[in-house]
Amino acid sequence: MPEALEASGTLASARSPVPEPVPQPYRWRWVALFVILAAEVMDLLDSTVTNIASPTIRLELGGSYTTIQWLGAGYVLAMAVGLITGGRLGDIFGRKRMFLIGAAGFTAGSVLCGVAQEPGMLIAFRVLQGLFGAVMIPQGLGIIKEMFDEKEMGKAFGAFGPVMGLSAVGGPILAGWLVEADLFGTGWRMIFLINLPLGLAAIVAGLKFLPEFRPPRAPRLDIVGALLATAAATLIIFPLVQGRELGWPAWTFVSTAASAVVFAIFAWYELRVHRAGGDPLVTPSLFRKRAFTGGLVFAVLFFAGMIGYSLVFNLFVQMGLGYSPLKAGLAGAPWAVGMVIGFGATAGAAQKHGRVVLQLGTLVMTLGIIGMYATLKAAGVGVTLWQLVPALLVIGFGMSMVMAPFFDTVLAGVDAHETGTASGTLTAIQQLGGALGIAVLGTLFFGLLGGQVSGGADDTAPRLRAELASAGVPTAVRQQIAVDLKVCARDRAEEEDPATTPASCAMVDRTVRSTIAANPQEAARIGAAVGQAGQDGAKRGFIGALEFTLLLEMGLLLLTCAFSFLLPRRARPDAAPSH
Repeated sequence: MPEALEASGTLASARSPVPEPVPQPYRWRWVALFVILAAEVMDLLDSTVTNIASPTIRLELGGSYTTIQWLGAGYVLAMAVGLITGGRLGDIFGRKRMFLIGAAGFTAGSVLCGVAQEPGMLIAFRVLQGLFGAVMIPQGLGIIKEMFDEKEMGKAFGAFGPVMGLSAVGGPILAGWLVEADLFGTGWRMIFLINLPLGLAAIVAGLKFLPEFRPPRAPRLDIVGALLATAAATLIIFPLVQGRELGWPAWTFVSTAASAVVFAIFAWYELRVHRAGGDPLVTPSLFRKRAFTGGLVFAVLFFAGMIGYSLVFNLFVQMGLGYSPLKAGLAGAPWAVGMVIGFGATAGAAQKHGRVVLQLGTLVMTLGIIGMYATLKAAGVGVTLWQLVPALLVIGFGMSMVMAPFFDTVLAGVDAHETGTASGTLTAIQQLGGALGIAVLGTLFFGLLGGQVSGGADDTAPRLRAELASAGVPTAVRQQIAVDLKVCARDRAEEEDPATTPASCAMVDRTVRSTIAANPQEAARIGAAVGQAGQDGAKRGFIGALEFTLLLEMGLLLLTCAFSFLLPRRARPDAAPSH
């Protein structure tokens, strides 16, 4: 009888198999997310800190206005061309291992930037930073996809929005404080050296808390694809940054056109590798996913506008309004406050309504840009930071509406085997957009500056002549000073080397000195009148250049909103709002 019962139980168990245990989520996933976000913060801080510190760096190390652009563009360009390959390296060698290698190289590159002795050396080390950052950053997105289930995925990616936004705005504030604090006599160098303790902490925490995920079959590295992608990105960024200083020679236009050709060759080659059963750098199937392709277009436009605008605004408040690095950094604080308010107010709406929130965010940002444009028009040379606060708050609020659902929406439809290449490609396009923004908006700003400053001198000339007349300066001399001051203002704005005094400015100085010598009793009035006219003319020029840049930024945001219709309505079907 017992044997019969045992046999009966065995038969019953065979007919009713025991369900397999549900795999438990990774225990340290939230701590690991914090480590990944810390690395993201290091990257984002380093992509923005030179916006504030670059005028100070240029004064100490020398270099031209183009140096300012390359300090930012060199870093983000290296990130852009390396990120796709960096994501693939994680698929091949393991994401944890490549994250740690990237963090170590990024930290070493930061230290080298902190000890650089001339502009070319600093730019080269910035490129090195960017390349190792390109190895580090895409691993984090891939690890998140492995650690979290569908229920927690939205929360995990939702953390990227606030962190990225606040880092992008907080970076200039931190940079300004570090430059002025002059810790241990390091000056601007501390904006890079501070990464040493941060990087070491990320490495130690990564060793302990990051899980190791590797695909069953490691893909091969597509070296030809990596070289084609690098060449295509460089061909478009280099002429945009360097062209203005060189007078836009014919090769700059040829290079830009060649970039489109090389990108086309890259796409053809990747498809060929895929059809041959190889491992392309970018999986072609990704581009059949509407969320992903729409997200790439959206990312280029949005981040070009955001990063380019950030550079121009920080240059305006320092070089145009004469703010110190710390005050210039604090000028972005209302932007950060607007983002904090926005993330808190729209977090739930971002998950429920997806694309609509993105679209509203771009429109809110556009309203903020319009507000800033109107404020500059109304206030003129007397504009203050307090007058810009409302517009900056609105811009920050709108940006939070865009950032919160972005990554979750774009990456939600990516299959597990596409995670590495998708993460690298998306982040690469984000960085490429930033490099384009720095190149295009920075070039536009500096290109307009000379003409705008010259126009500003024309606007201040009547008042200058009137004040000189009241000081007893002869008519011919008054006219000569006004004309020479206009030429000097334009030449100084277009002078690439800040240590060089244009000949026209030396002429103004000689004329003013001889005028004072002829009217010694009015020396103070004459000197004050010429000095004030020069300052007001320069301010008017910077305001005019910024206004034109804001108009371009409005166009970019509206174009971004239009392309957002390529995205799905929401990241997941189950995210649909209940009725």
